[in-house]
Amino acid sequence: MSILKTNLIYNVAKRSLSISPSLNAFWNKDWGPAKLPQTKEEKLAAAKKYNLLPQEYDNIPDDGHGAGDYPNFKPYSTESRDPFYPWDFPEYRRNFGEAMHEDSHLYGEDRHDVSMKPRYSLATMLSYSLGVMGMSWLLMYLTDDMVFLPMMPHHLPKDGVKHYTY
Repeated sequence: MSILKTNLIYNVAKRSLSISPSLNAFWNKDWGPAKLPQTKEEKLAAAKKYNLLPQEYDNIPDDGHGAGDYPNFKPYSTESRDPFYPWDFPEYRRNFGEAMHEDSHLYGEDRHDVSMKPRYSLATMLSYSLGVMGMSWLLMYLTDDMVFLPMMPHHLPKDGVKHYTY
């Protein structure tokens, strides 16, 4: 029985490790994007690789960071996507095989929302902040000398002075 159990564990482990996608690439270069497409055929192949229509595909300009043939997307935030859509990965609000923005880690649900429209303009927020701070300073400045703690003289014994008043 133990031989059968050991053989079963070995076969399951071997099968799951051999089809694991993380083990299909052996070098960092295997995970990197391809070279920048130059011809129309290379651009069509790159668009097909990233599940895009040929007219949607536009690669990131070469700035020396090595983005290669990765498509240039307009940034979108996870927070701005429909929460009620049946996503394949609802925690990230994305579907399987969907190409992501190069800096998608900056636009997660707990990060900056690039599509958010602020409730108030920047000038309004700045004027409110400066108004509250200015009024606080003004009230502090005007009421600085108004604190009055009434006190009686201490009943301390001195020569020739009666220190009892009762």
